[in-house]
Amino acid sequence: MPKRVVDLRWRDRPLLNIASYGRRGPGERLVLTSAEIAHASRTARGVPEVMIKVSGGARTIRGVASHLEYLEKRADLETDDGAVLTQKGLARELLKDWDLEVDERRRHTQRGIAAGRKPPKLVHNLVFSMPKGTPPDKLHKAVKKFATEKFGAQHRYAMALHTDQGHPHVHVVVKAVSERGERLNIYKATLREWRQDFAQYLRDYGIEANATERAVRGSYHQNRKPGIYRAAARGDSSFMRERAAAVARELRGGDGQAPTEHSRLIQTRREVERGWCALAERMEQAGEREVAGRVRRFVDRMSRARTDRELMAEQMLAAARGRAPPVR
Repeated sequence: MPKRVVDLRWRDRPLLNIASYGRRGPGERLVLTSAEIAHASRTARGVPEVMIKVSGGARTIRGVASHLEYLEKRADLETDDGAVLTQKGLARELLKDWDLEVDERRRHTQRGIAAGRKPPKLVHNLVFSMPKGTPPDKLHKAVKKFATEKFGAQHRYAMALHTDQGHPHVHVVVKAVSERGERLNIYKATLREWRQDFAQYLRDYGIEANATERAVRGSYHQNRKPGIYRAAARGDSSFMRERAAAVARELRGGDGQAPTEHSRLIQTRREVERGWCALAERMEQAGEREVAGRVRRFVDRMSRARTDRELMAEQMLAAARGRAPPVR
């Protein structure tokens, strides 16, 4: 029987669709919901943004076992049926309980191997995190509620709370194929929906949390692949060294100014600022003057739009002049 595919792209627009506010015609009425007003207020106040990262996923049973063993060495594992694995070495029992051997044999066919295709993931590895100072117990409760709502009675999963890296975070390992044979595919829209719901669950437990897209917040730093990010943190990233060398060559061959390759970035920023201003104006008309003022101050504080490449060039120029780069 062929497996059904679960497509979670239903929520294809963000809750706070800022750019659309600025595109409305003259005199067109903009009706704001209480959820939009609350979301805008949180964003303008700089409420901590939730993070959900797909940190990969194992394609072999050995890979799943290795990741589960890594998690259980640092904290107890909690499974979808409520069991807490306090004894080390029990993680491998999940492999049998989840019937991963069946999925591995069924999905990694000889035809796929001959065609050079990678086998599909057996599990997805997710990380839910919040900034330092967030109560770990409440974060754990919010993630548990999230996992129950999204995966309960469908996809088997295990989770572990870690607090040893300065900020609390929860690892969740989700079986990619459900008990009904439905495959979980994670798209950008899926993560958008998940972030919004996760932020709400945190607020339900009394933790201020928000889920706003980077461009709307005025942040444009690019997300790097986990391997590049970890290597850069160690100072051992060949990708970042090559990029730095390319920027240095551009600076030597130019007029000493940072590269200007951000026309699309500037256009996006203009749309975002226009949308925020339209939103503030509508809030004032609706009597939400305090929130409107907070939104206008938020727009005024936005840092200048620039790419990672430009930021690197600015840092190089500042270092060459013997002073620290500007914060903004």
